[in-house]
Amino acid sequence: MFTFFVMNTKKSSKTSSPDVVLIGAGIMSATLGVLLKKLSPSISISIFERLDRVTAESSDAWNNAGTGHSAFCELNYTPQLEDGSVEIKKAIKIAESFEVSKEFWAYLVENGIVASPDTFIHNIPHMSFVWGSENVDYLHKRFTALTGHHLFQGMEYTEDKNEISNWIPLVMDGRNPDENVAATRMALGTDVNFGTLTRSMFDYLEKQEGVNLYLNHEVEDLKRNREGAWNIEVKDRETRESRKVQTWFVFIGAGGGSLPLLEKSGIPEGKGFGGFPVSGQWLVCNKPEIIEKHQAKVYGKASVGSPPMSVPHLDTRVIDDKKALLFGPYAGFSTKFLKNGSYLDLPLSIKLNNIKPMLAAGIHNIPLTKYLIDQVRQSPQDRLEALKDYLPEARLEDWDLETAGQRVQVIKKDKKEGGVLEFGTEMVTAADGSLAALLGASPGASTSVSIMLDLIHKCFKDAKSPEWQAQFKTIIPSFGKSLADDADFAAKTRARTTEVLQLSASHLEEELTA
Repeated sequence: MFTFFVMNTKKSSKTSSPDVVLIGAGIMSATLGVLLKKLSPSISISIFERLDRVTAESSDAWNNAGTGHSAFCELNYTPQLEDGSVEIKKAIKIAESFEVSKEFWAYLVENGIVASPDTFIHNIPHMSFVWGSENVDYLHKRFTALTGHHLFQGMEYTEDKNEISNWIPLVMDGRNPDENVAATRMALGTDVNFGTLTRSMFDYLEKQEGVNLYLNHEVEDLKRNREGAWNIEVKDRETRESRKVQTWFVFIGAGGGSLPLLEKSGIPEGKGFGGFPVSGQWLVCNKPEIIEKHQAKVYGKASVGSPPMSVPHLDTRVIDDKKALLFGPYAGFSTKFLKNGSYLDLPLSIKLNNIKPMLAAGIHNIPLTKYLIDQVRQSPQDRLEALKDYLPEARLEDWDLETAGQRVQVIKKDKKEGGVLEFGTEMVTAADGSLAALLGASPGASTSVSIMLDLIHKCFKDAKSPEWQAQFKTIIPSFGKSLADDADFAAKTRARTTEVLQLSASHLEEELTA
């Protein structure tokens, strides 16, 4: 770890030796950049993005579900254990992290970094919907376990078909009346346009002294020199010219492109990591009258062998002030690590230090491989049948197939199994704190603030200084406290962010009407 009070010297805004280099112009880099600039206004930051615009990959609104992941409706965050009970530890952690994200976003709104909350976040109820006696029993156990914790107060549960029909009429229209169904509903749920939010943060950063954003610039190599700084080779993809940049801290937040760069860094902590790419597609409704009848994010249970990111869900979205309805994702397989990547990404990522974990993970996940093969082979009629599980009266002509973003699930060493496939996000940091790389996928963007706060405390000694501690509390009022443990403080925090971010159903109706 190092301190900017020692390393930071006066440099021009065009310096080739910035204090910090951020690789990738997604929500992680934007969040870290804003936090660091608020904590240390004199810090110099260079941001390199290989594409011609920010948020072109995972952070783009059409490349993700836009769910503000709070574990309200995502059943994969609450697994059922062998004894029949439901584990909620992960759900509590994610719910708390999302509350922290809302605090940061409220700060952005209050300080004019984001013009208005309705440009990126809206109140959309989060629901879980299941059918079949076994799944109904699970959902009731989940509801009972979650509502015992204050972060899930307000969640509703019902097996009454009329009440479910009032909540989600399209899901119940045409459904077998003899089928056992159940649903939970959390009115406090959100839809987040992470692309718009990220662009607002980059707009702010570009106006700050000492910050430079370079689009169409690809980081080709990075190596540590004898002094401990990082020498980075960057190529301008338009002019094909290369140049070198030296920095004391590197954050690799390049989505699926993070793993190859982590491997090039050569840090011991990055050895043994592999990646398993999973692509996705959405069905997007093209009928306004159908879109208007649905007002919820409805999550179901994943198919056996499917990755958590492939949990089917029917999503109300608000993108560019327009309401939309999406279903999916339909999973697929591609050797690309990025939507705009290369088919050589996967084979080139295989090294001597990770081939054993990758082979072991492959052997242990044969059902996943079969599931992905089946998904790739799906016909339009097959996709329609999957949609009919949630919309029994769906018609193929009312939906268009669109390509979603690319995700790379983490494969890591495991003493017992040899290698395991991880679902979620993984932060890898150098022992001296000079480099950090973010790997993995969901619930990443929703918990980006907590992830970046953790990174700062691992990598910057100044994080413990009185000045930075005070600023943390200004930006995140709950900093240093546990929203998961303090019910009263959590309720006050949630009430404040709900007001600042205008998270009410009536506000959304007024906005869409206008």
